[in-house]
Amino acid sequence: MAYWAAAEARDWAGFAALLADDVVYELPQSRERILGKERYVQFNVEYPGDWHLTVHMAVGEERHAATWARFVVGGEEQQALTFFELDDDGLIAKVTDFWPEPYEPPPGREHLVERYSARPDSSA
Repeated sequence: MAYWAAAEARDWAGFAALLADDVVYELPQSRERILGKERYVQFNVEYPGDWHLTVHMAVGEERHAATWARFVVGGEEQQALTFFELDDDGLIAKVTDFWPEPYEPPPGREHLVERYSARPDSSA
């Protein structure tokens, strides 16, 4: 998948070319959302540590795709499921990442994300 290949290569121009201008990125466990291509690319550029990934599985049909990937960050292995939605032009309009456990986000990215409730009716 071109998205993960560009991310692994740190080809941020190639990565950005795959995204819709109004792409939405969500992390349900940390309740973070990033709105827009510029912020989402910058989020990836600034992601801490020396990380690498291997895609175990990628499936897709029409405007939807999903991947199962293994990430190694600072020597620690993590698995993630990522879901993609495409727009009319075939660009990535929405990305949702699911990591194994809920967690509080690390400091330093508050300028790129907004926090949201776990459920629409939740006050958390």
